[in-house]
Amino acid sequence: MKKYILPFIILASLAFASCEQDMLSETSVIKDSTVEMNDFDYWLEANFLKPYNIEFKYRFTMDESDKGYWTVPADIDASIVYAHLVKYLCVDTYDEIAGINFTRAYFPKMFFLIGTWEFKNNGSYILGTAEGGKKIMLSGVNELPLWFEAYEEGRITKEELAEGLSNQYIKTIHHEFTHILNQTKSYPETFGNITPSTYVGDACFDTDQYWRGRGYITAYSQSEHREDFAELLSEYITHDEAWWDAQLKAAHDETAEVRKKDPSAEYGDVYIKSKMDIVAEYMNSAWGIDVNDLRDILLRRFDDVTLGRVDLNTVEL
Repeated sequence: MKKYILPFIILASLAFASCEQDMLSETSVIKDSTVEMNDFDYWLEANFLKPYNIEFKYRFTMDESDKGYWTVPADIDASIVYAHLVKYLCVDTYDEIAGINFTRAYFPKMFFLIGTWEFKNNGSYILGTAEGGKKIMLSGVNELPLWFEAYEEGRITKEELAEGLSNQYIKTIHHEFTHILNQTKSYPETFGNITPSTYVGDACFDTDQYWRGRGYITAYSQSEHREDFAELLSEYITHDEAWWDAQLKAAHDETAEVRKKDPSAEYGDVYIKSKMDIVAEYMNSAWGIDVNDLRDILLRRFDDVTLGRVDLNTVEL
């Protein structure tokens, strides 16, 4: 019996000594990450955070990014330009049309930037996404300066610059903000009943050249009625009346091809106008915003940007 006592005592002593050696230090090895504020951070704080409680995040964080796609950080110089555009062409635009209290109440509380586009397996790519009315993620930021370089070098016109900025960047924000407004106050169900049978979901809709002939303002509008609504409003307010009239004419003309397969099909421009009437009525009745006034304000501000009246690079307060 005694021969087992000594080994037990030795083992217990060794275990106790080992525990003493492995005791955790009272000082944690986990450190809170700290980022030193730069001039851009202070500018964002003064222009987004303090007046609107909007966080404008340009530093890459995995938690905010979309893990389903390969993404890269946004370049800081491109982020500065984009922040100015968001402020002048989006936030300030709604301040002017509806008042700062409207913008404070309904504009998303976070913008998160990533450097590249998010490419899908159907050949399309994502310009931006809205999450629950609180966050808009904006992609392709690192491509933004190329538009201004092309304009400065004379490779594109002022009109082409405005169209590029609108299609790739600014229209995206107005599109996503439309989703946020719709999530807050629903639009009439009658909108989705105008062309209920020709929405195509996530199919490769870009290749069909007759989408206007079936009553859609863009190819992407065909994906679902929620996107159709947001595309109509964002396209309408980022283009002038002449452009809109040209789209309606094209829709009317393209219907001839659609009617070869379906003689009973209504003309595409009739569908588009019927939908736009609902969009305009919704914006007026739900939010007190006249879409024509909103368009005039936004186009005037676009002119300010393309004519160089707005400094897009300075972040000094």
